[in-house]
Amino acid sequence: MKTGIIGLPQVGKTSLFRILTRAHVSEGRNPREAHVGVAKVPDDRLDRLAALYNPKKLTHASVEYVDVGAIGQEALKETAYLGNLRGVDALAHVLRTFEDDSIPHVGAIDPLRDIKNVEFDLMVSDLGQIEKRLERLEKDLKKMRTSDLEKEFDLLKRAKTHLETERPLRELEMTPEDKKRLRGFMFLSEKPILYVLNVSETTELGKELEQAVTKYKLTEVASRPNAGAAAICGKVEAELAEMSDAEAAEFLSSYGLTESGLTRVIRTTYALLGLISFFTAGEDECRAWTVPVRSRAVEAAGAIHSDLEHHFIRAETIRWDQLLEAGSEANARAKGTLRLEGKDYIVQDGDVMHIRHSG
Repeated sequence: MKTGIIGLPQVGKTSLFRILTRAHVSEGRNPREAHVGVAKVPDDRLDRLAALYNPKKLTHASVEYVDVGAIGQEALKETAYLGNLRGVDALAHVLRTFEDDSIPHVGAIDPLRDIKNVEFDLMVSDLGQIEKRLERLEKDLKKMRTSDLEKEFDLLKRAKTHLETERPLRELEMTPEDKKRLRGFMFLSEKPILYVLNVSETTELGKELEQAVTKYKLTEVASRPNAGAAAICGKVEAELAEMSDAEAAEFLSSYGLTESGLTRVIRTTYALLGLISFFTAGEDECRAWTVPVRSRAVEAAGAIHSDLEHHFIRAETIRWDQLLEAGSEANARAKGTLRLEGKDYIVQDGDVMHIRHSG
């Protein structure tokens, strides 16, 4: 899973990238240069399973983040910039709501206006791409009419009409076949988007983060198809990144918080992309695996290794909390909470699985 961090200048994009990935980004970098880093997905369920098994290795799921530099119509005309942005699965649009005279900001702070401006730029980029492809398709259809070309032409005409009403492609109703047909274009306004509000530090930060989406009038845009919103305080997150787990927990509680903003950002991104985690647990390793919602057991086996998918027999399955409650797999088996599931079993978020196979 790869998420592109976008936004206008001076909103805290690179700070968020640094905090998420712990990556070093030099101050004098080329503003158009993309940086890629990996963030560990915090998961208390996996940590508690590791405490039960005391494994030799603990492997959290990870998310790749790309910091692409400030967005705008000029940047979106650059091939390298466009390539970096098109290659991501989702967008995290950082929005400034914090007040700081030492960090310049063009005009009044207005995240809703910034959303509209950036969304417009993404749609203009997609519209240009569609118009070029439609011109080519019209020529091809004059030479030879095929069902595939006609379907693509009709779909792109519908996408063009939709964009001309100033609505992004993520809000266009499409069948799975339509989505497959558009996949190669990697349209920017089709990507799921998470709006990340970067708020000021206050003594009541917990309340501020909770109410930020409503306060800045983002409730409606965040509830649209394939969109979501989360709030962070970049200044506080930067301090948290330098602390031990115990210090961070104490620091968070002083603000009335139980988790960091980064945990919320990653969790909301997971939900936006329709992803869940299942676990494998043992003395060698406790590990989180990421699969799409409604994945079958045989597909989850394939996420671990293709051989497990090919030679799948059964999946020994138990919810993570039931396993902790039982204290061991043997106890869970005796209680009947550890069960055998077939290949068509729909994996649930938080399942612990052992794949039985014939390989």
